[in-house]
Amino acid sequence: MRVLVTGLAGFTGRYLKAELEAHGHIVIGLQADLTDPNAVATEIKNTAPQAVAHLAGIAFVGHGDANAFYQVNLIGTRNLLAALAQHAPDVSAVLLASSANVYGNQSEGVLNEDTKPNPANDYAVSKLAMEHMARLWSDSLPIIITRPFNYTGLGQDTKFLIPKIVSHFREQKQIIELGNLDVSRDFGDVRAVCEAYRKLIEACPSRKTINVCSGFKHTLRSIIALCEKITGHAIEVQVNPDFVRANEVRVLVGDNSRLHSTINNWQPYPLEQTLRWMLQSDTQSNK
Repeated sequence: MRVLVTGLAGFTGRYLKAELEAHGHIVIGLQADLTDPNAVATEIKNTAPQAVAHLAGIAFVGHGDANAFYQVNLIGTRNLLAALAQHAPDVSAVLLASSANVYGNQSEGVLNEDTKPNPANDYAVSKLAMEHMARLWSDSLPIIITRPFNYTGLGQDTKFLIPKIVSHFREQKQIIELGNLDVSRDFGDVRAVCEAYRKLIEACPSRKTINVCSGFKHTLRSIIALCEKITGHAIEVQVNPDFVRANEVRVLVGDNSRLHSTINNWQPYPLEQTLRWMLQSDTQSNK
């Protein structure tokens, strides 16, 4: 298929492009500004995509401009869906990347797609609003909403947590400043996430909301311990109060049962394998 990937130049987009092309698909990127509805409509009309993976958006929870979350993640997505409905009505799959952050401060248990959302920051609110808005097109477009949990990999910006930790170990720094060491997260691998996205686009389980996650949780303390095990380098961890967010999501681990029942032969990467890939690669760029 000819697959339009928004956010193609971003961290996830580069890996998804490689995954799609490795399985025979043609990948095109969106050049238009998502916040410009006329430009988006014109480009959709000209490119006539057969499937869409919508990855573009502001993904860093600590981003300083709250309004930008809504302009890009909500209004930008609305512009894209309106353009697709008008100019690509025969598109076979429209995958929208939401976020597991919509679940908010659910501190116990494993979260499945029926867990009541309780967003705790503007990023999460913008993603949940996007999900609700997208349902306005559920009768006219084959929309798949994914809720990826945290994931990482080679080439991710060091403003994100695991790349920051990895860079400190690669450079053999003596001290690292982190926030709450006891928050637990479900950390996936970008390669597994993109395989799941590709298989979902091919299967097109439209009108479904699907967690994309490993199903395992790790604290920052355990990640530090894994990095010390892999590298043999010990590092002193200092808690910086400035890195401890008042609305921190304490525990975020996902149930991937629906994903497994929807696509075949998909398995998450063990976190240690992902960390070894990131720590032992000859380069920090995307491969």
